Amino acid sequence: MHHHILSPKSLISSNVFFPSISLLPPTNPNSTIPSFPSNSSKTLRNSIVNCKGIEVSVLNNLPNSLNSSSTNDKLRNVGVKDVDIATLGNLCVDIVLNVPQLPPKPLPERKDYMDSLSSSPPDKQYWEAGGHCNTAIAAARLGLRCLAIGHVGNEIYGSFLQDVLQDEGVSFVEMVDDLQAVRSETEAYQTLLCWVLVDPLHRHGFCSRADFSDEPAFSWINDLSRDVRLAIKQSKILVVNGYGFDELSPGFIVSSLKYAIEVGTSVFFDPGPKGKSLSTGTPEEQMALNELLKMSDVLLLTSDEAESLTGIGNPVLAGQELLKRGSRTKWVIIKMGSKGSILITLSGTSYAPSYKVTIIDTVGCGDSFVAAVAFGFVHKMPMIHTLAIANAVGAATAMGCGAGRNVATFTKAMELIKAGDLNEDDKFWRDLLDKITEVQEFTLLSRNVVNEIDSALNCVPLETIIPELTSKLELAKLITTNVFSSEP
Repeated sequence: MHHHILSPKSLISSNVFFPSISLLPPTNPNSTIPSFPSNSSKTLRNSIVNCKGIEVSVLNNLPNSLNSSSTNDKLRNVGVKDVDIATLGNLCVDIVLNVPQLPPKPLPERKDYMDSLSSSPPDKQYWEAGGHCNTAIAAARLGLRCLAIGHVGNEIYGSFLQDVLQDEGVSFVEMVDDLQAVRSETEAYQTLLCWVLVDPLHRHGFCSRADFSDEPAFSWINDLSRDVRLAIKQSKILVVNGYGFDELSPGFIVSSLKYAIEVGTSVFFDPGPKGKSLSTGTPEEQMALNELLKMSDVLLLTSDEAESLTGIGNPVLAGQELLKRGSRTKWVIIKMGSKGSILITLSGTSYAPSYKVTIIDTVGCGDSFVAAVAFGFVHKMPMIHTLAIANAVGAATAMGCGAGRNVATFTKAMELIKAGDLNEDDKFWRDLLDKITEVQEFTLLSRNVVNEIDSALNCVPLETIIPELTSKLELAKLITTNVFSSEP
């Protein structure tokens, strides 16, 4: 039996890029492309992928048809979910530049502006991993085992993204089977760039080639490859966000959603600012948005986004409405910036104030927040504990400049939790309570004990849960560090 090792620093030589992988067995020992048994085989067999020292059971063979109940039962029962979180698409390189003025609004002029910027690659000091890399990096720093599923080109930007992800302990899964397409130098196959432009007043402008097309940047990706299916199946959580529609077709995203449900992977969906445009977009976009809102396990939105999708201004009532519309939704989380965050379930609501910090840059805060919610979800932590960690990680990111490798560090998030300096606003949550009639229980995180004004109010002093929060985070980080350091 041959063991084939992929070079950690290689360009895309395989559809699945792990920092260190042993694939058993390749058909051709001289090939760098992982091979799988023929689909004609009727048996499902397990192989082991060593992902930075983590044993991951995977399917060597998936049947052509995934519709039969017997096939679904086999898929649910074979293998172990040894990956905590996988992100779907939205992998890009942010080029952060200071400019005298933001780009013009008319699309033709904006396109000319972007083309002039793209005429020569800017110095690498201005590059940063963007998009879903923010979530994956933040999650890995918390000790979660992460995969980034997406497409990058065979050029300097694609190589840069892979190197950053590898250095952060995030494994990369190329979603395209056709390596000839992956290696193409045609623009449609190249890594997506997002120009992040900052004017002298520190206002931001964004532009990418996805802004100038009616089709997603990678509209040519139509089917879930075998490697994408394996990655989704091996993950406990699949994270989808609205910006994924800039790259991937609505049909591809819905197929990923349905497959995740089929194999028992929980789905997190954060529509972001795209939610509003998707709700009035093409019939395919509207259908995909509705499916994600209805079928996801966890929805994460800002209060403005929740209002735009429900027409309800009160964040708790908007969350309750989204729960009613959903058929699988367990949590709806409303992100409210300096006001903190709210988690709504069918049985009650939890509210955690934000931490007091000096805000430098809010880019990547929401993505980091999602990563921390995933931590609480995976570890089955109480909801108020999950919000306390998520608010700390989001705040730690806001204290830095930019996203990517600048998202929250483990140390900074821990410092905020231990300090326990909450930005409490009694009037805010009391006003929330006054307008809510259907909440069975309202759990409030507070630095001080609150005199209960309602039998449904459950006040949790932060100091009583800090030891549990910090010990859980430290243990997860320790386990992951030890596993990774044991890699041969």
